[in-house]
Amino acid sequence: MKVVIIGPAYPLRGGLATYNERLARAFREAGDEVRIVTFSLQYPNFLFPGQTQFSTEAGPADLDIEVRLNSVNPFSWLAVGRKLRRERPDLVVFRFWLPFMGPALGTVARLASRNGHTRVVAITDNVVPHEKRPGDGPLTRYFLSACDGFVTMSRSVLEDLRGLGFGHKPALYRPHPLYDNFGPMKPKAEALAALSLSDTAGYVLFFGFIRAYKGLDILLEAWADARVAVLPIKLIIAGEFYEDAAPYEELIRRYQLESRIVRATDFIPNEKVVDYFCAADLILQPYKNATQSGVSQIAYHFERPMLVTNVGGLAELIPAGVVGYVVPPTPAAIADAVVDFYEQQREQAFAAGVREQKKQFSWPVMVAALKEVATRSR
Repeated sequence: MKVVIIGPAYPLRGGLATYNERLARAFREAGDEVRIVTFSLQYPNFLFPGQTQFSTEAGPADLDIEVRLNSVNPFSWLAVGRKLRRERPDLVVFRFWLPFMGPALGTVARLASRNGHTRVVAITDNVVPHEKRPGDGPLTRYFLSACDGFVTMSRSVLEDLRGLGFGHKPALYRPHPLYDNFGPMKPKAEALAALSLSDTAGYVLFFGFIRAYKGLDILLEAWADARVAVLPIKLIIAGEFYEDAAPYEELIRRYQLESRIVRATDFIPNEKVVDYFCAADLILQPYKNATQSGVSQIAYHFERPMLVTNVGGLAELIPAGVVGYVVPPTPAAIADAVVDFYEQQREQAFAAGVREQKKQFSWPVMVAALKEVATRSR
């Protein structure tokens, strides 16, 4: 097939870009012709909460990436859509994660499909956003109504699509594939040395952009639990603040946690991801709400036990007691699990469970699902 992926990719950075680049390679491995159309401007600076939207790493030389789409410039939407209409790709795959992108992506999708040949399928990370804003509903519907079908990475998003009135269109649930593009595992001692961390303590990891819905505040309160405080362990906070850091700093001061945490609150480049995951005994995702998480799939790749909260689609991929813990999003429940993990020495058993479970999360399955939805939409 001739395939075009529309969404973040190099020179943009972050999990969406990483995913789209890996998906392009999966299509190519399946024998398809593929290119990515990414943003010349993804967010206006006043809407972007981080330090920079752009990568400082070298770009992927093996991928065809066209930097062309401007999220706030309708002329670029028209240009991209008309070009796709002329080119007649068999499949255009959109990544949809935020209502703000609805006008740009919806316009491109409408124009591309007017040739009567191109099928438009969306990977819908979310259709009900974590952080709600006025106008979310109309912007989302504008995009969804332009699509021929959908693939979701959590069952909760599949239900949300039906709730929004799009249950008549082809849609499949397929779990988030492994993030296997961060390199091979390395020994824990080597990872600790790369991060200049002592091997006299254990480490748990909170990883990714820091936003309110991800529950770092709940985790810090759990870290203040007296039972956790006496364990010889530290919390690594690895990820850039995408909101005001002051409330979290206040919790750290209030509970006197400074000596028990490791800060890495800048953007984590791809080549350092392996060190943070392989240095950790346990990966924590104390989210307050969620659909799916790429962090789980990095943890599966590096065969690390996990703790997730029972919100959204997180628990769908984490068999409790096999690869880790599924708990309510409360400090007490998180503290209970951390204490159990270390006191009962569960790391090796959970890691063995992770090795077995990870076999089901493959990129060919995702490629096949996108093609199946496209075929069913004809």
